[in-house]
Amino acid sequence: MEELSLSTLIWLRMARFVQNSNQLSNEHLRRFGLSVAQFEALAHIRNFQPITQTDLARGLTVSGGGISRMLARLEREGLICRQQNWKTKHITLTDRGAEVLARAYPSQLEQQASLFDEVLDEEEKTTLHALMKKLYEHSVDRRSDADQHPAPEQAPETEQAPETDPSDETSPSEETDPR
Repeated sequence: MEELSLSTLIWLRMARFVQNSNQLSNEHLRRFGLSVAQFEALAHIRNFQPITQTDLARGLTVSGGGISRMLARLEREGLICRQQNWKTKHITLTDRGAEVLARAYPSQLEQQASLFDEVLDEEEKTTLHALMKKLYEHSVDRRSDADQHPAPEQAPETEQAPETDPSDETSPSEETDPR
């Protein structure tokens, strides 16, 4: 097996951290009847309401079908209200949704902060924040460039044995969430 570069190892470690953080958050948010995705949707709606379903999906980077299913559930549970205005659906929090989010939000922030506060000092957190901001901004620029200059579609390849990717040789516990 080929040795992975330091950059690849950093990416894998970040992806695994996010996966573990999301699992911990899902367990934590269960007491409020929410998943991480639902919590993020409610917080985004609160910050931008009224918001269209399209803008919400874009803000959360969720597919149209995925957001529709999640919103249908949140609406059934009385947490959001969707109002159709011609072809556009506008979404707002209901009083119940605002109340659930008001209880869950500070608790979730505290839970997430503890993942850093328990192991990093202030200088390490400041450094990590600066590095993550730099990486995030670079990724946004790359994505913007890709949107402006999409790669040409590739012609189907002739049948050949697939090449082995060294990152495929991880144990199931090391698999990463693509987010």
